[in-house]
Amino acid sequence: MEVVVTGISLISSLGKSLETSWENLILDRIGISLQQPFPELAARPLALIDEQPTHAIELTQLAVAAALKDSGLESPLPDCGVVIGSSRSQQAVWEELIKSKVESQKSKVASTPDSRTGGFRNPSLPTPEFSETLPNAIATVAARQIGATGIVSSPMAACATGIWAIAQGSLLIKTGQCHRVIVGAVEAPITPLTLAGFGQMGALATTGAYPFDRHREGLVLGEGASVLVLESARAAQQRAAKIYGRVLGFSLTNDASHAAQPEPTGKSAIAAIKQCLERGNLTPQDIDYIHAHGTATQLNDKREAQIIQYLFPHKVPISSTKGATGHTLGASGAIGAAFCLMALHHQILPPCTGLRSPQFDLDLIVTSRKAALRHALCLSFGFGGQNAVLALGK
Repeated sequence: MEVVVTGISLISSLGKSLETSWENLILDRIGISLQQPFPELAARPLALIDEQPTHAIELTQLAVAAALKDSGLESPLPDCGVVIGSSRSQQAVWEELIKSKVESQKSKVASTPDSRTGGFRNPSLPTPEFSETLPNAIATVAARQIGATGIVSSPMAACATGIWAIAQGSLLIKTGQCHRVIVGAVEAPITPLTLAGFGQMGALATTGAYPFDRHREGLVLGEGASVLVLESARAAQQRAAKIYGRVLGFSLTNDASHAAQPEPTGKSAIAAIKQCLERGNLTPQDIDYIHAHGTATQLNDKREAQIIQYLFPHKVPISSTKGATGHTLGASGAIGAAFCLMALHHQILPPCTGLRSPQFDLDLIVTSRKAALRHALCLSFGFGGQNAVLALGK
């Protein structure tokens, strides 16, 4: 059963809509700036949507509403499946709750009992419903928002989360369990613990993100969300829906090697790309554009470049958009898929923003340009060796 995309939302530091984010991307604009949202931590380059860090639930609701509007659908949608994930989910809420407890203990101010937050809270902070602090809150909130009463899933697979969500939703349609599924990922990772953790690893850049550049420094954390409306081709045709593109194939593998570093030979990532192409009845020569993971870290970019050189020696056009949006962790694959669909729709190759001095012998797109695009490949390689690959067609 053919799966098509009939609606897209994208919210990022480049813009609060799909159109604005896309326009700014192809103009090679950057949504990264020096920020210090937490006084206890030094200022760093960040990709914020607004002046202050956003909240995951609010971001989810905006992205879902925009995707439905774009697809021409209206709630309630009881038979619509929901597969929306996040690698951090409600971590910011938990950090706020813990901080409020510590501050209360330090000041020896009596806490207000509240069973929903484990018996403590700062009376000056709003108390979230307990269900909205759980890791699956992103998906359950979306399901309530659209009145979905069927299958609800909330994948969590590090930076591979977004593509995993699209793959799960596609399988629900292909197996006849749903005719329509909203899929994607949401990430609001700008928290003290996330910044401190990546800082301790030495993974954060000090000036900006420069994927595949010989002077790359590391990743820049970014906020973002992208939700796609997937439908069976028959369901889309019955309501005369516009179609952005087709989901042709996908694959998920794991390195089973190291908690953070990619497996040096790239064998599991290579297997994922080969499986994806095979399942989509595609060959490497059929791919007209690759949206690379391209985190701008030393190890990831080097390994990814080697994998692409090995599988695509004919030099397919490549770009990473993280130099513009920052690294949105779990949402990055869904955002990458949205940009791939826009590239196919507009027949434009988006640039590898931030790239000035390429280190690798690849066809890296320095400036956006027109091209005849039929098929695109989106790559995501996450911590823990999570490899996800998605093939999309015009």
